[in-house]
Amino acid sequence: MRLGVDDMCFACGEKNPIGLRLQFRFEGDEYVTTFQVRPEYQGWAGIAHGGLLATVLDEVMARLLWEKQINAITGKLEVRYHKPVSIGDTLAVRGRITRHTSRGVETTAEARSADGSIVAQAKAVSVEV
Repeated sequence: MRLGVDDMCFACGEKNPIGLRLQFRFEGDEYVTTFQVRPEYQGWAGIAHGGLLATVLDEVMARLLWEKQINAITGKLEVRYHKPVSIGDTLAVRGRITRHTSRGVETTAEARSADGSIVAQAKAVSVEV
């Protein structure tokens, strides 16, 4: 069974009226997106909500697997936040596959600010379905 796509995904769906509408590209083995932190993505005053950052990190890893035709869903996600992200910042988010075994697919992702510093990192284990 191939996982279905109907363009309503919160993170990448073009038909989702409240979605992030992320767009992706390959740069070598890495899958990359850009995420601009708009005011409606705020948690604490002037700072991006960590849950949305986790969503973007998860999405870049999950979409990478989809593009590689690995039919898998996130089973475990770990996020480490390094520093707050201000409203208005634009982040470069990169995902990569680190290991593929019979037990699952391990991926990592990182989000970097415009100055190149890492603001958040994630690790995921996805389970093939």
